[in-house]
Amino acid sequence: MQVLCGRTLAVRSYELSSIFIRPQWKYRACRGSSSLMRSLAISSHRYLSAQPDKKPDKKSEKKEKDKEFEEFMDQTFKKLGDFIKDKMENEKGGDKNKKQSNNEKKGGDENSSWSTALFALSAVVALYLMARSANSKGEMTWTEFTMALKQGRIAKIDIINRSYAVVYMDSDSEFSSGTRQWINIGSPDMFEMRVSQTAKDLGLDQMHTPPIQYKTDILSSIFKTLLEFGFSIGSLLLAFYLLNRFMTGRIGKSGGGMGGMGSIFNPAGQGHSKVVTENTGVKFADVAGCEEAKIEIMEFVNFLKNPQQYTALGAKIPKGAMLTGPPGTGKTLLAKATAGEAGVPFISANGSEFLEVFVGVGPQRVRELFKTAREKAPVILFIDEIDAIGRKRSGGMMGGNSERENTLNQLLVEMDGFNTSADLPVIVFAATNRGDVLDQALLRPGRFDRKIEVGLPDIKGRASICKVHLKPLTMELDKAEFAKKLSALLPGFSGADIANVCNESALIAAREGSNHINEKHFDSAIGRVVGGLEKRSRVLQEHERKTVAYHEAGHVIAGWFFEHAEPTLKVSIVPRGRALGYAQLTPKELYLYSTEQIFHRMCQLFGGRVAEEVFFGRITSGAQDDLQKITNMAYSQVVMWGMDEQVGPVSFDMRQTQENFGQKPYSDETARLIDERVRKIVREAHSATTEMLQQHKEKLAALAEKLMLKEILSKEEIADIIGPRPYDTKNTYDELVEGTGGTEENTELPEGLKNWNKSSEESSSDSETTSEENSNQKKDV
Repeated sequence: MQVLCGRTLAVRSYELSSIFIRPQWKYRACRGSSSLMRSLAISSHRYLSAQPDKKPDKKSEKKEKDKEFEEFMDQTFKKLGDFIKDKMENEKGGDKNKKQSNNEKKGGDENSSWSTALFALSAVVALYLMARSANSKGEMTWTEFTMALKQGRIAKIDIINRSYAVVYMDSDSEFSSGTRQWINIGSPDMFEMRVSQTAKDLGLDQMHTPPIQYKTDILSSIFKTLLEFGFSIGSLLLAFYLLNRFMTGRIGKSGGGMGGMGSIFNPAGQGHSKVVTENTGVKFADVAGCEEAKIEIMEFVNFLKNPQQYTALGAKIPKGAMLTGPPGTGKTLLAKATAGEAGVPFISANGSEFLEVFVGVGPQRVRELFKTAREKAPVILFIDEIDAIGRKRSGGMMGGNSERENTLNQLLVEMDGFNTSADLPVIVFAATNRGDVLDQALLRPGRFDRKIEVGLPDIKGRASICKVHLKPLTMELDKAEFAKKLSALLPGFSGADIANVCNESALIAAREGSNHINEKHFDSAIGRVVGGLEKRSRVLQEHERKTVAYHEAGHVIAGWFFEHAEPTLKVSIVPRGRALGYAQLTPKELYLYSTEQIFHRMCQLFGGRVAEEVFFGRITSGAQDDLQKITNMAYSQVVMWGMDEQVGPVSFDMRQTQENFGQKPYSDETARLIDERVRKIVREAHSATTEMLQQHKEKLAALAEKLMLKEILSKEEIADIIGPRPYDTKNTYDELVEGTGGTEENTELPEGLKNWNKSSEESSSDSETTSEENSNQKKDV
């Protein structure tokens, strides 16, 4: 009945106010309405395309068009009625189809959502076009209005809603298809003045001028506003719907093994954690320089493969291991090797993946991560850069990041909470280079039982790393011997640094068109990594170039003649990076430093500044980096290491100064005393350096002149100019490893881990085979 009433009201008039469709049905009744939408769109297109370009000027044409419009509305509402009837019948029989598969339901929902959105948009567009067609049907131009006014055919004029005027004509007027026409007026006041002026120009008196009245059509105004507003809102919702669909597909595909976020409106979905099922290409044999840490990780894998070896003794597997150490030491590489050889599912995640702008995303992703891990148990879970969520929680004084703290709390509960089950072993590995900022609750036994320090490799570890990275390179040198020599030239380098040096040497050799890599390429690669890119194109004034040469020569002389300083391996005045010159040293691998050793190191850093003072009587800004290092070393002696007599054997943790917003852990009087003692140490180092350079002034000048001529000098060339170093120095690999218990890194596994990569059945079969071979050998004997 509502549909029929709506049709009757729509047929009554062609104005915007007349199109009043009132049928109401539930939103879900529109699902699956793609066929109805197409029918309505086709019908409206046919009706609108049937309108003539010119306005009708005869009553017969008016009646014919009225009939066409009535037929169009009859078809439209008949289809609407049939659609509603079909939907009601489908809803009654819907219980019979409830046992469809989830995939079919999902596909049906997506199709119905698309068809519903398109149906709504098509309906709004059809109604809008119908309204415009109905309005444009009785429109009158100003020329026609003037002619009708001149002939006296206009009875009256009504200005509707101050937006358009309805002109009431005589029934026999040739300009109208009925008794009313409408005209666009713009401003009502201007229209009224224009009508009066036109009537005056035509010579019409007041009696023959049509009256003008102002009227308000509430229904037309409301419907017009709703139509325009609905069209805008519908377009906006459709855009959001399409964006949501697009983001769902993009994020869902990039979600890795655990899926994506779900949608931009449901950000608390699963994270980007990845379940590693294929070979990572990294084995434990590819990990070198950290044998102790590698054995610790191997033990976890061995427990998962051979648990009875430990349970027979009553042992329990640790729940987790925290890998800490400087960047580039191989923490993530150990995780990759574990994923490649564990033989159990391996899930990889990143600490930053748990933090989003949406509240509650982090805890939800932690729950989903451990839920997936327990479903695949036994499993190894690796969280890289865990300091993103594992930082110490605030004490409540300065607020803090509540979302990160909630994520940390959820991680603590999942690792060792009330509902944690020992029957589903989930071993958690985590890696960070900021172990000092982690929360203590995260590091306690029961969560991360083991703390594995992966530090910088020593000379034996560097030799093992060099062998790994030299293996794929094309060289004519003996790789085993050259690995030892290279390790002696790279003190303090991490595994990532060594890999970078080897790769840079190959790139430099390829750039020069060489068929193999030689020592020269490695030497250039070390300079590239340590000092930066050579910039021979940088233009230096002659006096600047001379200052740089004497500055670098001062470093060489100070390091050569101070006993505990670090001798120079190579010196150059070719600009590299931001530096105008550099001296490559051979640092001693010391873990303990005495006061004298630190003092001599400070004197070596002062060599460049003092050389400028001695030879030029002025100083430049080139010693900024040297002075900064000298100041830090002096403050460390007084504040941290307790090496000053007046301040005493005390140590202040300067990290607390940063955490307490600059508040120092000592009094102002102590601060003044510390500053005085630091200045005294710096002045003493400056005086000792000045005395040393004055003593070897001729050698320094000769070295600087030679450096200006050749730009780069090696250790041998330096010795030829200034003579041999007066102190014994260990430079070669054999000299450096002498007295350390061997020349190679100890890679032997403990007895219980020799079969770590084999299951218990394989180990027993191997042992039986070995025993049989031994017995056969005894029989043969």
